[in-house]
Amino acid sequence: MAQDAQLAGLGTRRLRIALPEPSISYEQDSEWCLVEHADGWREIRFHDYAEIYSIEGLYEQLFYDILKCNSPRTVCSLLKAELTRAGANPGELRVLDLGAGNGLMGEELVGAGVASVVGVDIIPEAREAALRDRPGVYADFHILDMTALSEQQRAELRGHRFTALTCVAALGFDDIPPAAFRGAFNVVDDGGWVAFTIKDSFLSDQDSSGFAGLIKNAISDGRLEIRSSQHYQHRLATTGEPLHYQAIIGRKVADLPD
Repeated sequence: MAQDAQLAGLGTRRLRIALPEPSISYEQDSEWCLVEHADGWREIRFHDYAEIYSIEGLYEQLFYDILKCNSPRTVCSLLKAELTRAGANPGELRVLDLGAGNGLMGEELVGAGVASVVGVDIIPEAREAALRDRPGVYADFHILDMTALSEQQRAELRGHRFTALTCVAALGFDDIPPAAFRGAFNVVDDGGWVAFTIKDSFLSDQDSSGFAGLIKNAISDGRLEIRSSQHYQHRLATTGEPLHYQAIIGRKVADLPD
């Protein structure tokens, strides 16, 4: 039996959301909720982002109001601290926000004084939600498969002359595979900032996703210079237990090899 978790959403919109019984534990990419909609209660898996984005206010209410997601704020704060340490001006950054979703990280960046943020996501519903919920945050928003860029798409991205990459709460679970992160990393100018979060297990020796090897090799090869990292609580699971991630801030030195 689900637990009723009705809360006020952002703005004036209210949704009724029910979570599974907290005594039942699910793998993170199998978590789900029930949402009362015009046609009745609907079961939605947390990683069915297209469906979540299509319901105005659901993403914020579910992940931020109920499950206390803290990733965009944490990463933006760490990035600002490193920019200050380096004497860099946020107002001069041109950021590629990978896995931009409906724009929460973009909003944090603009609020921190970043000059230009361009969003990239693979699902059209993300762009539609970002334009609906946060108009004016993104200078541009591309719907692209970063693992299969055409030469024209790659040239268009390079034309933005990105000086930073952000990717928050999107790596792993087949949402953004290592090849997509590599593709985004490689369209950022050398010397650019890199700020991302990743679940602890994807950096462990037991990782099978490919991320642990990608990140460790990038560091050991000198292609990614780590400036700071922080172990933090990303959000709560539906059981109420914390889910921990690593937030990593670095500088790109050179492209990552295929």
